[in-house]
Amino acid sequence: MISVSSVSMRYGAKVLFDEVSTAFTPGKRYGLTGPNGAGKSTFMKLLTGELEPQKGSVVRPRKFGVLRQDQFEFDAYRVIDTVIMGNKRLWAAMEEREIIYSKAELTEEDGMRLGELEGIVGDEDGYSADTDAALLLQGLDLPDELHERKMGELQGGQKVRVLLAQALFGHPMALLLDEPTNHLDLDSIHWLQGFLNNYDGVLIVISHDRHFLNSICTHIADIDYETIITYTGTYDEMVLAKTQIRSQIESQNVQREKKISQLNDFIARFSAGTRSSQVQSRRKEVERLQVTELARSNIQRPYLKFEQKRPSGKHILELHAVSKSYDEVEVVRGFTASVTRGEKIGLMGRNGAGKTTLINALLANSPTTPMQELRESSGYDGEFLTSGKVIWGHEASIGYFAQDHRALITQGMTTFEWLHLWDPGAADEEIRGLLGQMMFARDEGNKKTDVLSGGETARLLFCKLMLQKPNVLVLDEPTNHLDLESINALNISLQRYPGTVLIATHDHDLIDEVATRVWHFESDHKITDFKGTYEEYQAAVV
Repeated sequence: MISVSSVSMRYGAKVLFDEVSTAFTPGKRYGLTGPNGAGKSTFMKLLTGELEPQKGSVVRPRKFGVLRQDQFEFDAYRVIDTVIMGNKRLWAAMEEREIIYSKAELTEEDGMRLGELEGIVGDEDGYSADTDAALLLQGLDLPDELHERKMGELQGGQKVRVLLAQALFGHPMALLLDEPTNHLDLDSIHWLQGFLNNYDGVLIVISHDRHFLNSICTHIADIDYETIITYTGTYDEMVLAKTQIRSQIESQNVQREKKISQLNDFIARFSAGTRSSQVQSRRKEVERLQVTELARSNIQRPYLKFEQKRPSGKHILELHAVSKSYDEVEVVRGFTASVTRGEKIGLMGRNGAGKTTLINALLANSPTTPMQELRESSGYDGEFLTSGKVIWGHEASIGYFAQDHRALITQGMTTFEWLHLWDPGAADEEIRGLLGQMMFARDEGNKKTDVLSGGETARLLFCKLMLQKPNVLVLDEPTNHLDLESINALNISLQRYPGTVLIATHDHDLIDEVATRVWHFESDHKITDFKGTYEEYQAAVV
């Protein structure tokens, strides 16, 4: 069990949570939710011991797993060793044992210490550590040939999987996972869901993936109103319960205020008269009926509405035998497809399967995407197509959201100035209105682009797309850095958008609710073109 007693944290005038007491019990799986800036990561650091509470105390089990966020911390270690480090007691014993065995001669004291260390290794299942670590890595789609490599040789997404295996290693009594699905493809996310649903310890997870939370959580610990309230059920059930409770309290307050007003009228009319006992009785009732004071919610909801200046022609895109290779390494092989106006296509498949490569090839041959913008976002300076042909239809106007979108934001400008670049003729109030829709306060129009967070950068790019009003949206992992409220707003806006959408994402709900067609990137470098929803695609491939 993890227990929190009277914990408070504030930064300056901002209160994250005050006098919070709660407990997380084994066998239950908790989603830790709240908008960006509410204090989720701060609370997680209190639970792991990385931070000490300003007030109160935290009690945690002896052995717990934590998903590390620093991808470079273990670059000098083998992948398999990095996983085993998840059990600190075992790793320390194995390291000390190795040092003793490396001595030219062993003393009697060394022999006795080796016996103690072997006991620790046995207690911690150390003799099967390599096998157990390999199974975790295989489950996360890291093949055997990577297990002996150094962490520094791996790509970013692969490192995240190793660090996830590290957190899961050694049968910890509690798992504390901060954004475990980042950089994971859907197959790996589905594997992780199955693993966590069978985990019998305390699980606490922060995630901006609604489907993931709904799939694994038995409880939601929601940070809002300067406190933490735990709800039984999934994320969607929490949202419903939270809304109902808030509405009920607000309704009760309205009734109480009305009653208090009537009582105060009576008191004012008869306080100097002969009905003093009745006046006194009503004063006591006013005290009893005091309205419940409601703390302000931290939740901010962006307003996304994608429009098009003019519709495109009916046949918006043709691909003829499109192929792409890098230094003789094939990525996409002979893909042919025809896209009609208004279709919403989900690009799916394993990380590294070629989704971004195909997007780059499409954009490189588009009439409206500046090549400099594409090259800055991709970091690639060669030819975007090895063979084949991409033909965009009449009046195609393309809006682009890059996976590495920081490169698209010019540094040294204000957010207002940067956004105005994309439509110099736009009125100042239109620009400020768009910034306001995406939760930039009025004075944040003067915020420098150099200091924007990942979430702010993403929201600024959505402002750009709303300003441009394209009839085709090409979105490469647009949910990275977005909180659940923003992802939900994006989901709804894409469903309502009348233009054409190509979207690469690992967000299950976004694909499921937006896509009307699926391009699935297979292991043999071919692409399956399925005309139907993701749910229909899943049923067809079973």
